[in-house]
This record gives sequence, C-alpha cells and structure tokens, in this order.
Amino acid sequence: MAAPMRKDAARAGATAERIAALDLPKGGFTAPARAAALSRLREMGLPGRRDEYWRFTDPAPLNAATAPEAALFTGVVEPQLFGSRDRIVLTFVDGRFDAAQSSPDFAVAGLEISRLAEADRADLHWAQGLYGLLEAAGQTPVARPFAALNTAAATDGVLIRATGKVSRPVHLVYVHADTGSDAVLHHCVRVEAGAELTLLETGPAAARFNKVMEVDVADGGRFHHVRAQGRDHSRRAITHIFARLGAEALFKSFTLTANGVLTRNEAVITLSGAGAIAHVAGAALGDGASGPFLHDDTVFVTHEAEGCESRQVFKKVLRNGAIGVFQGKILVRQGAQKTDGYQISQSLLLDEDSQFLAKPELEIYADDVKCSHGSTTGAIDETALFYLRSRGVPREEAQSLLVLSFLADAIAEIEDEGLQAEIVERLENWLARRRKG
Repeated sequence: MAAPMRKDAARAGATAERIAALDLPKGGFTAPARAAALSRLREMGLPGRRDEYWRFTDPAPLNAATAPEAALFTGVVEPQLFGSRDRIVLTFVDGRFDAAQSSPDFAVAGLEISRLAEADRADLHWAQGLYGLLEAAGQTPVARPFAALNTAAATDGVLIRATGKVSRPVHLVYVHADTGSDAVLHHCVRVEAGAELTLLETGPAAARFNKVMEVDVADGGRFHHVRAQGRDHSRRAITHIFARLGAEALFKSFTLTANGVLTRNEAVITLSGAGAIAHVAGAALGDGASGPFLHDDTVFVTHEAEGCESRQVFKKVLRNGAIGVFQGKILVRQGAQKTDGYQISQSLLLDEDSQFLAKPELEIYADDVKCSHGSTTGAIDETALFYLRSRGVPREEAQSLLVLSFLADAIAEIEDEGLQAEIVERLENWLARRRKG
C-alpha cells in the first residue's frame, strides 16, 4: 500500500502546485462551472505516464507550474493562411484579445459574437447554459484533467452563436509573441437548429497553450471547423474539442499540424440525435531535425442515437526521430442501432528513427451496426517512387508528391474545396522548403 500512497501524494502535490500558480478568475456567470471544474481537477489530479491514455505522451511540460520557454519562429514568413477570404478575424496574442489586429465589425446576419472576458460580467448570457457543460460530461469515462483546468482558469475566449446560415467564416488567429507565455482560452459555440457556421483557426498561440472549445450543434445544424497549428518549433499545446450533435446535425473538423515539441489534440464527440454525422480528421507533418516532435491525436466518439455516422481519418508523416500518437475510440451505446462508425489511422515513416504509436478501440453495445477501425505504419512505396523517377521527377520531389497523396484522404474531409486547396498549397510550400534543406 505504501507505493500507491506515495504516488497519490505526489500527484496531489503537483496538482496543488499547478493550481497555486494560476490566476483564477472570480465572479461572473461562469463562477459555478469554474468551481465545479476546479473540484474535478483536484479530485482527479494531473496525469502521469502510468495513466492509460498518457502512456505514449509525457505530460510533464503541461503539468509544470510555469510554461517552458519557447523560442519565436524566425523562419520563412508566408501570407496568412485563409488571408484572402472575406472573413471575420478575431486575434489573440499570447492568449489576450487584440482589437487592433481583429475585424472592427462583427455584424453579420445570423451571427452573434462576444468575448468571454466581457460577457462574463453580464447577469444573463446564452453561454451560461453551455460553459463547462460539455467539458464536464466529457470527463466520463476518461478523465481529462487539462480540460478541467481550462474551464476553471480561462479568462478569455469567444462565445459564438449562429442563428442562421452565416455567410462569412469566423477566423481565430493565435499569435505567439512572448517566449514564456502561458495561454488558456475557452470558446463556446452554439449552432442553432438549421443554422450553419464555418470556424477557422491558425497560429501557434503561445509558448504553452491550453484551449477548450465546446460546440453544441442543434437539430439540422451544420458546423465546419478547419485549423492549422504551427509554426513555432518549440511550442507546446493541449487542445480539446467537446461536441454534442442533435438530430440530423453535421460536425466536421480538420486539423493540420506542423512543427512543435509537443501537441496533443483531444476530441470528444457525442452524437445524441438520430441521423447525426460527425467527421474528425487530421494531417500531421513531423520533422525532428529542428528538435523533438511529438504529435498526439486522442479521439472519443460516442453514438447514442440511431442512424448516426462517424469518421475518424488521421494521417501522420514523420522523419528525423519524430513521434506520432493516435488513440481513437468508437463507443456505440445500447439502442444506437444502424450506427456507421469508421476509424483509420496511418503513418508514413520517412526514416528508421521515427515511430508511430496507435491505440484504436471499438466498444459496441448494439447489434445492428457497421463499425471498422484500422491502423497501419509504412514507408514510401518504392515502386511508386521508381515510377515517378523513371519519368524524370527528381527523387525528393517525387517523395513529396507521394506524401501529398498519402495525406489526401484526410484533407478530403474538408467540405469546402477552396479550403482544401489552401491547405494543399501550404503543404506543398512546406515540403518544398524541406527539399531545399
């Protein structure tokens, strides 16, 4: 019994130290949710490598009371991704809203936007019924301590409500300007019945970044989410998406990740209404030549209603000792008949030093379902490479073409073809620079 007691004491001590370093907000309509989240965090404690869903990823840099230093990116400056689109821009610099770099006017038909820091002072707000709700529900059956920490400690974020088909996407831009910044942002998104919203996210955000996004999509609503994480080599991030879908609702999320010492993206999606559809996908490119690289996608999809569809499509390209992790689960509850659940995770290793660690899971309590999962790890197809080289394509350029082909299935999960094209163009530029060394 002595060893477990020491382990629990160490966890409790580390958790107490982390909480003590936080500047916890007080008052506001979020106060009850924050207090409940803080209680959850104290009870569960910060994660350790012995925890089932942290065996592949060392949480130590995220557990630390202060953020590890992260150098600012000094490489090639490219035009802002999605910058040519007519969009509403909300900019956060090291976790603080920057009005000067944001759109001056948020007035768009069918759209309401407010800042958490300002709205929390109001007596009544629609987000009062959402803030912390989906995060709390997402703590079962798997504990997510950093999400609880976020709900307890976040001082800012955006509250977005779509009441109709929003004509312009909302673009959250995250700027990293301080080598020691430790940003905590919490966003709430509600898509009302029959409404539609596209949300874009780009940027490295901070030296250490903790983000929670709670997304509630009502019956017949449609939510599209595309984000690009990067580009600082030294950054660390833990992000969470908690989503709840009503009947015939659609949720689509795609993430592109390049660079970063440590990135863990968690998605907890619940299909609560009949006929709901949820697709979550990601493409990661890891190159350990500039320093350690670990990218972790941890996904938990729960089917609660009949006739729902979910897809998980994750691709990682790794080289120079980079590490990729995928942990994905499909849970089909009793009564969720005619479920269609699909999960695939694949890695392309460009050398023998990199590694891909996968933990795919199915848990099914209904008998009329179609569920599948698979995970593969491989190298560049030498036959395809020989074919391209035999037609005059230089070896490294041919390798880049095969990498783009490998990632195509994940990128295809983006519904907007224009956004697909912008992601592909950014990948092509990234690969071209790597070819030049």
